[in-house]
Amino acid sequence: MKKTIFYFLALTASFTIQAQEYVNQVLILNEGYFDYTINEIVEPASIGSYNPVSEMYTEVLQLEGMRFGSDLIIDNEVYYVAADTKIFKIDLNTHEIISSVICEGVRNLAVVGNNLFATRGEYLVNFDSYLHIYNTEDLSLELALDNQLGPKWATQNIIPIGNKVYFAINNAYEFGNEKGIIGIYDLETLVYEELDLGPDAKNPDNLVKSGEFLYTVNNKDWSGASISKIAIDLSENETVGLASASTGCGTSALRDDKMVYQISMESSLNEFDLTLMNNSGPVNGNFMNFYELKQNPVSSELYTSETDYFSFGAVHIYDAQNIETGMFEVGINPGTIVFDVRSSAGITALESENRIYPNPVKSTLYVSDSENEKIIRNMFGEEIIRFIGTSIETSKLSSGMYFIEINDTSIPFVKN
Repeated sequence: MKKTIFYFLALTASFTIQAQEYVNQVLILNEGYFDYTINEIVEPASIGSYNPVSEMYTEVLQLEGMRFGSDLIIDNEVYYVAADTKIFKIDLNTHEIISSVICEGVRNLAVVGNNLFATRGEYLVNFDSYLHIYNTEDLSLELALDNQLGPKWATQNIIPIGNKVYFAINNAYEFGNEKGIIGIYDLETLVYEELDLGPDAKNPDNLVKSGEFLYTVNNKDWSGASISKIAIDLSENETVGLASASTGCGTSALRDDKMVYQISMESSLNEFDLTLMNNSGPVNGNFMNFYELKQNPVSSELYTSETDYFSFGAVHIYDAQNIETGMFEVGINPGTIVFDVRSSAGITALESENRIYPNPVKSTLYVSDSENEKIIRNMFGEEIIRFIGTSIETSKLSSGMYFIEINDTSIPFVKN
């Protein structure tokens, strides 16, 4: 009878929980180091996972034989990586490679339904297709849009919106032959069209969506930088100059409703108001020359990476006041930062002082209480584990719902 009562009370409590989001892990795609003078991979591209609770970074996978990595995106329980000549499909929790497919010159990825879009391009290399579409299930090639019906030059960043896919065309930054074009592929009509952004918007390095507009950060012909604003329906197109020097590669990102960016080789961080389409001034704080910028969508912290491109890499974390709150070392050339955001069962006000994290949990469950004994029970109230401390290994537990008792409070959690 006691077990039945516990099961009823605990199950009732679980229905009162409100869902909330949390960052389960931060994935870092390290591009590695390829020495072009000797034509040799010195350090292969790799993937690392950072736990924001334990503040521990772990390299989880090396992409052997890949000269570099260019993109990483998460789709439900898997993630896809674009690396040199291949696309990898990888388990989000175990980091085991599920499948891969050869795609030379792959740059960026996007998932739309059961389709995986891949843009392609490499400096001074010509391809017969700069846009591939794969089946997400087995990575079989569904369509290679040739350069007669599709883009004629190297493509990069890609954003799906509704039934259309938008991507930036920059011709792989070919000096003297720079392009500044937005390509649009309609998934319903299967029609491809282009919008030329004009001479002041060549070399788009970044493409983002904010509200009802797309924005590109452009390096022009390397003599300066600009930002373009494009209406999703293509009815508006505006370009504004940023500086008389380029922004480099990757050093721009949306931060709330503004674009933050760096000028190449500089350590200051600048801010651009996307609504007013003008600079709103430099960002206060002590920064360094960054390689990648990305805002945490849950905490609003700004994650930034630094590297010398051949021997080290590190990620620095800044709070909303631009104070550095954390730093961890990673692999060489950390060029992509992605947040694994999941939905968590919230904790009631009574339970808030006994916080557990993450929830759902895959391997290690962390508990805020460091002194009292904790008991983990299954759905039937049976004791599974009894421990003291701030963490417990749960990898041997079967998938399902459990309850952890702390200070006479029972908190439900899910084991994936």
